[in-house]
Amino acid sequence: MSALPPKSDRKQIKKIYAVGSGKGGVGKSSVTSLLAVAASRQGKKVGILDADITGPSIPTFFGLSTFPFGNADGIQPPVTRTGIKVMSMNLLLEDPTKPVVWRGPLLGNAIMQFFNEVKWGELDVLFVDLPPGTADAVLTAMQSIPMDGFLLVTSPQEISSLVVRKAAAMAEMLEVPLLGVVENMSSFVCPSCGSRTELFGPSHSPALTKDLGVAFWGDLPLDPNIAKLGDAGNIEDYENEEIFAVLEKGLKGKI
Repeated sequence: MSALPPKSDRKQIKKIYAVGSGKGGVGKSSVTSLLAVAASRQGKKVGILDADITGPSIPTFFGLSTFPFGNADGIQPPVTRTGIKVMSMNLLLEDPTKPVVWRGPLLGNAIMQFFNEVKWGELDVLFVDLPPGTADAVLTAMQSIPMDGFLLVTSPQEISSLVVRKAAAMAEMLEVPLLGVVENMSSFVCPSCGSRTELFGPSHSPALTKDLGVAFWGDLPLDPNIAKLGDAGNIEDYENEEIFAVLEKGLKGKI
């Protein structure tokens, strides 16, 4: 029961991947940002569509506040220091601290406009940062944007795995292939001695990936530097061999 638009609607975008979890609080937007940075460092042309209309955070990670320029030909997305194109609701608000109090149809329309009316140009990959849940906004994004795959972001807890299973089931219903699972905030690495502490207990991701029959990309440790650089708008300066090794391995052959 495919509801996806034809590939011809994709313009000049080679691959489009959704990043979601079905659950808030797992660091989905930080993973999306780091995926974009990882792809950009490989010399790829990258874009991020922030589909979380009511809780957008992507511009903050990249220090963007430029109002997108638009004319009859479309909307020109702001570009980060390293050339990543970004479109987000926060870039359209005069005061980014004000809430976006919209009902489902308006949220869906905004997502479709971000894809159809933004002049993305030539991209090797467009990452779509999905909002939490499986309601109207997520369904609109998954049905109106021709996704090549869906990366599931989880955390070690069983409660996270339970919700991620729902997101995976939704993707299956919409015939969007699952790219795999990445576990965020798996452990904390002591900067002094290098010992690891499982802050959220043993991981439930191995059982999750086995049940879903998808690849486990790996686990990403909890690193305070992500928050520090993200808050400062400097996520493109982030360095962590372990984290980027996981993301680069997962992206291999997909972009």
